[in-house]
Amino acid sequence: MNSANVSHLKAEDILSMESLVRRNFVNSLTGFKSVTLIGSRSLERVNNLAVFSQVIHVGATPPLIGVLFRPHTVSRHTFENILATGSFTLNHFTEKTVPQAHQTSARYGESEFEATGLTPEFNGSFSSPYVKEATIKIGLELVEVQTIKANGTELVIGAIKETLVPDSCIGSDGFVDLEAAQVVTCSGLDSYHSTNKIARLTYAKPGKTPQLIDKILSH
Repeated sequence: MNSANVSHLKAEDILSMESLVRRNFVNSLTGFKSVTLIGSRSLERVNNLAVFSQVIHVGATPPLIGVLFRPHTVSRHTFENILATGSFTLNHFTEKTVPQAHQTSARYGESEFEATGLTPEFNGSFSSPYVKEATIKIGLELVEVQTIKANGTELVIGAIKETLVPDSCIGSDGFVDLEAAQVVTCSGLDSYHSTNKIARLTYAKPGKTPQLIDKILSH
């Protein structure tokens, strides 16, 4: 890479950027991310829906997922609902519902389901709403909340209580094929992407060449 064509930015350069430019720059630096709709419900039984890209795998035994929330300095309905009821859902959506999913980030005084035309769906006794239009759905129970001291963000950790995944998307080894479920991904705050699988490889071990599990796409 020609260094003459590379922007070399130091921390002070990034901090001096205009606020929106800095947010876009730093948010997109981390690369492609999982993007899901989080469904929750208030104690007053108002359904809430919001798009989130700060979702991470925490552990498999027990099965845990983490969601990072901005500092609780203003009203954040999703965060408050989770604290109040102890449950929430994650919903992977497809290209068809990207516009509605993105619109849930607007500040509504009503349910985002009603405002965007997405459909709340309940499964048995689980109290938080799923998104009917989503292809993969996860029901979680609040386990703990950790405050990140560096900037006041809140890491919410939930235990997986149930999943709804198409049989055709679960491999014999347990691998969930998100591409087969037509799940989208994102970069930054507002850029959504479809995916193309390059390859799936065997577990890496020293001195052993990884073997192909799934074919590599030709270029």
